[in-house]
Amino acid sequence: MARIFSGVQPTGNLHLGNYLGAIRNFVRLQESYECIFCVVDLHAITQWQEPEELRSSTREVTAAFIACGIDPDRNIVFNQSQVSSHAELAWIFNCVARIGWLNRMTQFKEKAGKHRENASAGLYVYPNLMAADILAYKATHVPVGEDQRQHLELTRDIAQKFNHDYHVDFFPIIEPLILGEATRVMSLRDGTRKMSKSDSSDYSRINLSDGPDEVALKIRRAKTDPEPLPESEAGFEGRPEAANLVNIYATLAERSVEEVLAELGGGQFSDFKALLTDLAVARLGPIGEEMQRLNNDPGYVDGVLRKGAERAREISRPILAEVQEIVGFLRV
Repeated sequence: MARIFSGVQPTGNLHLGNYLGAIRNFVRLQESYECIFCVVDLHAITQWQEPEELRSSTREVTAAFIACGIDPDRNIVFNQSQVSSHAELAWIFNCVARIGWLNRMTQFKEKAGKHRENASAGLYVYPNLMAADILAYKATHVPVGEDQRQHLELTRDIAQKFNHDYHVDFFPIIEPLILGEATRVMSLRDGTRKMSKSDSSDYSRINLSDGPDEVALKIRRAKTDPEPLPESEAGFEGRPEAANLVNIYATLAERSVEEVLAELGGGQFSDFKALLTDLAVARLGPIGEEMQRLNNDPGYVDGVLRKGAERAREISRPILAEVQEIVGFLRV
């Protein structure tokens, strides 16, 4: 069976955008692939993290995986720092990748900003660690969004150069798994801004830890306008909040926006919001309740991570040992 590796950074306050953009797709992938899901805490510290918040966020992402439907018995779920193969292989890849390749990485330029000389060296070589994450398991496919496509291409370059330099056919050439156009979820208070955990208003987002009552309240308070629901997407011009809510409804219902408007277009927005509320509560309410339960049981979550790390090491250690042999490290 083809093997998937995918990682999520441990950031607190996971919200609807994280679910629709990534985690929901992970749940579907486990039906067809051998899946390794990693909370990438080594990547997280390329920028300063408060230690206790990092630990808490690592557990929260793990809880979100489970609450959303990822089965930790069928799949491997662990946090990156518990498996040393990632860091060890990343160093070897630091010596394989070329500076010119890293200089072309647009995400470093965006995150480092104008004061690039003050950015951490870890942020600069972040793509090499991402390559190690994937190739430590000889994963064959990686689900990617547009923001990670360039890094995946670098992973392919590193695998090809390693194979070429050492005259081996060792690392697979990773195939991207394109999951369709990413769902862009906007703020419930301002349809021109992305839903974000950093927004000062908790009513701007639906947190994955929100229970049914909180989900319903936030949908009811979401900003819209007094006009009827448009009958086509062209009718969303100048109505970003309306467009956002219809998009959320369509995505949760697993239908296209066109299908939703063909059925509901011309109706009162108040009636539509009632339908959206019922749908969001049905889809998201159980996730929030399970998130709350898991957040109150850190011992269980830590156990999942511990077992997942053991299984991850069983796969990655022999691969790393072969790499060390190929490179010429003396093993006594």
